[in-house]
Amino acid sequence: MLAGAGALSLALTGGVVAMTGTAQAATKTTPVPVKCVAPAPQPGANGTQDYTITVPDTAKAGQSVPITIDPGETPVIPMFTIDTVNTIKAKLLVGGVAQTVTGPAVPSHQEAGKKSDPPAFSGTITVPDGSEGTTLQITIDQVVTDADLGGTVYTTTCTPDPRPSASVGSIAVEALPKDPVTTKVTPNSGKAGTAVSVTGANFPAGPVTCSALLAGAATGDTGSGTADASGAATCGLTVTKKADAIRIDGSVTPYKSFVFVEDQAGVKNPVDVEVLPGPLALGPKDGQPAVSFGAVTINGKAQSVFGAFNAATVQDFRGGSLGWDVTATRTPFLNSSTGHSMAKAQIGIQPSCTVTNPDSPSTCTAGAPGAITDTPMKIASQAAGGDELTGGEFAVGGAAMLQLPPFMFADTYQSVVTFSIA
Repeated sequence: MLAGAGALSLALTGGVVAMTGTAQAATKTTPVPVKCVAPAPQPGANGTQDYTITVPDTAKAGQSVPITIDPGETPVIPMFTIDTVNTIKAKLLVGGVAQTVTGPAVPSHQEAGKKSDPPAFSGTITVPDGSEGTTLQITIDQVVTDADLGGTVYTTTCTPDPRPSASVGSIAVEALPKDPVTTKVTPNSGKAGTAVSVTGANFPAGPVTCSALLAGAATGDTGSGTADASGAATCGLTVTKKADAIRIDGSVTPYKSFVFVEDQAGVKNPVDVEVLPGPLALGPKDGQPAVSFGAVTINGKAQSVFGAFNAATVQDFRGGSLGWDVTATRTPFLNSSTGHSMAKAQIGIQPSCTVTNPDSPSTCTAGAPGAITDTPMKIASQAAGGDELTGGEFAVGGAAMLQLPPFMFADTYQSVVTFSIA
């Protein structure tokens, strides 16, 4: 296992923090403990806010569905009577995928000394692809209210504690039938007269037929077989004409390749080559530069600052069908010289993974957003290929967020986030 480390360093001096480094709808009301930061001189507040969320009971993967959000009374009690135009942005995690629902700009009259009760608003969210057959949980990651007063915008941010919130709604994602596919041809080469066994998955139980193809057109060589109750199909045929692919009929592309060997007159001279596996590596081995978060002034309230983890490279040159996982862990924020620490500071990541070599036979999947701790968190992965070739070159990283406690020693701190692959 190789590891690429990215350091997060924190300096607090003279009170300044510097970083280097559609179906029936279901309605559910959930009490959410929140911490709210309001613009000065308005004080922030901690408390519980009841969120009522209405979403469809069921949906399909990839479908955009309506959602209604009623925030309920906030714990913030204004010091002044004021008229503003408010816009609410609810940042949600839908099955772990970040999505934002923004309400319309609405006039608001707020009485001093009384809690604000924002209006309900509606929008849409998208059911993530790949979630078929699961129940998606919807959680609140943050709610931001922009209050426009005569052209000047004042922002109040309410963050669940813990973040994200408990589930405030759920959607059952339909388990759609999987497409029938041809999975393997044995042997995958031969000359005229070669008997071939071809297998597949996700077929209706009963008889199946299979056929040979050349440039996408049937050659006339066909066979028959059966599919069992689980959808596993086996079919046999004899190749008598030139072909470059074989399928079980009804399969979706791609079909399985077949190499037709033609006899040639003359002296035969076999040519052999051995292809050796390369490494599975995560780099650079010497680590990444520090993640930079700009500067923040200590103000006695919990604060969040944002940056980005520099993309680490993943190279999978093993030449097989194995998968891999990239995980992340971190050390506490410490100053070993002074003995100061920030035990309540948290680091979060919105993972990303992209293919950097277009010839890569595999894709990769980013992990769900969350907090990095001393327990390995999945950042990205490549699924095992079964009978298919996997591998390639990828970039793994993500948006970073650092949550700071209201008070701490003015000092220099550092945490090291380590990415590992296995």
